[in-house]
Amino acid sequence: METELATTLSLSRIQFAANISFHILFPTITMALGWLLFYFKLRFEISQHPVWMRIYRFWVKIFALTFAIGVVTGITMSFQFGTNWPGFMEKVGNIAGPLLGYEVMSAFFLEATFLGVMLFGIHRVPSKLHTLATLVVAIGTSLSAFWIIALNSWMHTPTGFVMENGVAMPTDWMAIIFNPSMPYRLAHMMLASFLTASFLIAGISAYRLLKGDKKAAPKLALKQSLGLAAIVIVIQITVGDLHGLNTLKHQPAKIAAMEAVWHTEKAAPLVLFAWPNENTQHNDFEISIPYGASLLLTHELEGEIQGLASFGDNRPPVKPVFFGFRIMVGMGILMLLVSWLGVWFYWRRKSWPKWMLQSFVAMSFSGWVATIAGWYVTEVGRQPWLVQGVLKTADAVTSLPSHNVAISLAMYLSVYLVLMAAYLHTVFYLARKAIVVEEYETGDLADVARASFNTQENKHVS
Repeated sequence: METELATTLSLSRIQFAANISFHILFPTITMALGWLLFYFKLRFEISQHPVWMRIYRFWVKIFALTFAIGVVTGITMSFQFGTNWPGFMEKVGNIAGPLLGYEVMSAFFLEATFLGVMLFGIHRVPSKLHTLATLVVAIGTSLSAFWIIALNSWMHTPTGFVMENGVAMPTDWMAIIFNPSMPYRLAHMMLASFLTASFLIAGISAYRLLKGDKKAAPKLALKQSLGLAAIVIVIQITVGDLHGLNTLKHQPAKIAAMEAVWHTEKAAPLVLFAWPNENTQHNDFEISIPYGASLLLTHELEGEIQGLASFGDNRPPVKPVFFGFRIMVGMGILMLLVSWLGVWFYWRRKSWPKWMLQSFVAMSFSGWVATIAGWYVTEVGRQPWLVQGVLKTADAVTSLPSHNVAISLAMYLSVYLVLMAAYLHTVFYLARKAIVVEEYETGDLADVARASFNTQENKHVS
């Protein structure tokens, strides 16, 4: 019986990880892309130059595709609270339920209402009203992130509640929503979204240029996205450091796993690479910088970091957290180098060499890699707790037979593989299709701009 429950727990965790890993890819794009679309449309409103409309019309197609998949995969997430994790809603449903409800009422309805105007109203409503619809959709995507991050952050740093008969009862909703880790995690996630969207725009624009697209739209989109990425990555590194200090205060076990610190020590080294050995509680093949971890985390050379051994069984698996953190940081450093190098090339030459464009294409989905790695650090680093200090993961899992979970897991993975292949194919198909559209065709928006606004500026060829 215990073996069966352990198998069910493992499969349920894998299934939830697969679902959240696939789902989070798409909101990570749309949260920032909505704001970038508003920026493109606003620039068109100000200048009346059709190149901005061309950029908008291309990327609104990507937004629509990404948003649709994000909504569908998000629905399956809520199903699992009942099918795989009934103990979660039984114990903390009085808090989780309202927060999820607020997300639907204040964000999803807002997005769904104005999304139709944004996607299909460009010929049917005044331009300023269409721009307003784009703004409302952007606000809606950010509100969705706000409520989801509020709930997830509360699961890491729960506050504003009391336990009555084993059930969490809210006492202070402001403390629940704005729990200690929420501001850092929301800022970190929104910045990650802007990096993801920026590198996607840069990569697809570079792909168009490499395929021979001579129009101004992809070059302008590439320049704008690189400039944004170069700024945001610096802010993200700063916020990441603040988030790390917050995690050290509230979840020291997670920090110990991230840095592979096995025993409480002062002047802890920064481990660049190692193979954490949980059996010996030692790092094999360690390459480290003396004092580095203490300096980064406590801002003191002799700062003390609590080791994993002091947490007993209430400590997370080390390898996923340790390597996930390094993948996230490594990808962040790569984003910094590529974005700044791209800006430098444009500043000096007003163009990019072929190898630089190829680098942008290779980095198209780099934001996905960093986001997934960071999410694994966050979620695996909380284990064995589902709600830190309140509910353990093993206590919330379903009692269904493991083969039931295995069947649903196989179905989810099959569908997700097909969806991912279709998504990637469609994105690059739209990019190739945009290359062959003549500048004065309706599909490239010069005619649309002239018909809608009838300004002399719209007669110019970008």
